Amino acid sequence: MTQSAADRIPWKRAVRDLAVVAATVAVWVIDAWLRQSGEGGWSLALAALVGAMTAYCGYLVHEWGHLLGALSAGSVVHLPERVLSVFLFQFDSDRNDSRQFLRMSMGGFVASALAIVFLVAVLPLQAWSGRIAMLLVFLGVVATFILEVPVAWRVAHGAPIPRGAAYRSSASA
Repeated sequence: MTQSAADRIPWKRAVRDLAVVAATVAVWVIDAWLRQSGEGGWSLALAALVGAMTAYCGYLVHEWGHLLGALSAGSVVHLPERVLSVFLFQFDSDRNDSRQFLRMSMGGFVASALAIVFLVAVLPLQAWSGRIAMLLVFLGVVATFILEVPVAWRVAHGAPIPRGAAYRSSASA
């Protein structure tokens, strides 16, 4: 029996990640309210919290982009049994081809780019919270560029699909 893409989405993780995004938006609202009311005592601590939570949401968007890219290519992915797993999914290195790998990779990059455009449009960049959030998101994008782009480049030029913690072979499935 073939599973549809919707059947392969980790719905418990989706709920978890939407809760994180909702909590982040709530902290943004609290930060905006405190800045508007002149309550400056919490500003730096709250700005750091807003920044960290926003950067984590950026990571989640990036990972969901990878998963949606993989599913759109018909890739075989393995969902972790634990909801608190570091990885949203594992890409099957043996059962997928380089086209599917590149589509999975591109999904993360596109999601990150869209997240940055969104954040530039909505974050209060004149406030410390917005500046810290953009700095941390930018650092995350730089880390992604350093860690993921060279791998995708090598695969696009004929290298085998990588193996490692984010990947799984059919033999270990």
